Amino acid sequence: MIPIRAYAGQRVGVLGLGRSGLVAARALRAGGAEPVCWDDDDAARETAAGEGFEIGDLSREREAASMARLIVSPGIPHLYPRPHRAVAQALAAGVPVDNDVGLFFQALLAADPEDFDEDGSPFKVIAVTGSNGKSTTTALIHHILKAAGRRTQIGGNIGRGVLDLDPPEPGEIVVVELSSYQIELARTLAPDVAVFLNLSPDHLERHGGIGGYFAAKQRLFEAGAPERSVIGIDEAEGRYLAGRVEQSITVSVETRLRGQGWSVFMHKSHLTEWRRGKQMAAIDLRPALALKGAHNHQNACAAYAACRALGLGPRQIEGGLPSFPGLAHRMERVGEAAGIVFINDSKATNADAAEKALLAYDNIRWIAGGRPKEGGIEPLRPLFGKIAKAYLIGEAEADFAATLGATPHARCGTLAAAVAAARAEARPGDVILLSPACASFDQFASFEARGEAFRALVAPSLAEEAGR
Repeated sequence: MIPIRAYAGQRVGVLGLGRSGLVAARALRAGGAEPVCWDDDDAARETAAGEGFEIGDLSREREAASMARLIVSPGIPHLYPRPHRAVAQALAAGVPVDNDVGLFFQALLAADPEDFDEDGSPFKVIAVTGSNGKSTTTALIHHILKAAGRRTQIGGNIGRGVLDLDPPEPGEIVVVELSSYQIELARTLAPDVAVFLNLSPDHLERHGGIGGYFAAKQRLFEAGAPERSVIGIDEAEGRYLAGRVEQSITVSVETRLRGQGWSVFMHKSHLTEWRRGKQMAAIDLRPALALKGAHNHQNACAAYAACRALGLGPRQIEGGLPSFPGLAHRMERVGEAAGIVFINDSKATNADAAEKALLAYDNIRWIAGGRPKEGGIEPLRPLFGKIAKAYLIGEAEADFAATLGATPHARCGTLAAAVAAARAEARPGDVILLSPACASFDQFASFEARGEAFRALVAPSLAEEAGR
């Protein structure tokens, strides 16, 4: 844990007692502050009280006015569509509003070198944001660093909360994934390297529209003033951002960026680094089986650029790419048996997410369905030609069958029946792909539970293969 010492002896409000909120309260208490906690959920308040925290309704005027600062969890709105009443009360009382990410960077900037275990070079922080791919990119950077023998931690919107990380040692690299919710409210942002992947409409109600959403992401590069920025420029927002910041490495999977600056782009199957008008490196991504598809190529280019910004050599980075396992339930290669590849993409809960998997493979035996989202799979119609056969499950079964029309499909009802049917009909070279384009809640508690069930169902085939 990273203790927050800046508020020793002062009362600090903590609003929202989920994963990040409770950790923030613990970090404040470890630094000598007096956290006062509140959550609208009774069970969350009981959990905090069980850890000995003071519980106080921060929406009350007198309670809010006694705070030195209010720390707000990411899921709680502070402006749009309307601020939580405790935030409104704090702002009316002139109490600064912050979050755990702001505390994290504030603590690192104030750290005394004697707090750490050994002498050496300063620690570094890489922060990754974007609409899509930020979890994979964050995990890939962390994996490359570990494979290169560098000390590293990972956290933020993935894994451990930022304040739950260990105080970084000199020479260590901390890789954090940051969402727009986390960036927009942080009063302190100070990454050494900041990564912007892409932007697509998301969380628009929370941010007051696409402009507010982009402005939240942009803060990481302007308020944060990173030493080096890595910016995906395949959308207009990325190109705009690259034109505003200094010391950027531009990234593209659509354009060969052969200018005089520093860029990383895809040329056919090769990740290519271009700097000062000449090619510096070219890495074949085909051996990196967990990085298939254009979206993963963008993730790989951004991760490569971030690691280069910290001084790793091309060969060091290349060594870590083939062994990257990918993230669970995100186009996760579960294994191969009898020439048939099994892919768990359970996190694909809408058509946009499923599209990336369908684009990445051929000869697909597609398991789809669950609780449908608006629009169904109609946007995927141009990709139906890649589907050898679809195996449909859950509440969406009938609607998906109607949309598929003449595309070969079977109504299987359950995931177990779909896996069995796909396995029986698959031939060497086929890919059995679970990419549901639906929420899981008709038959499973979560997309994770659905993905775990898929793994369990294909395990006998993999075990049989291993025993040959």
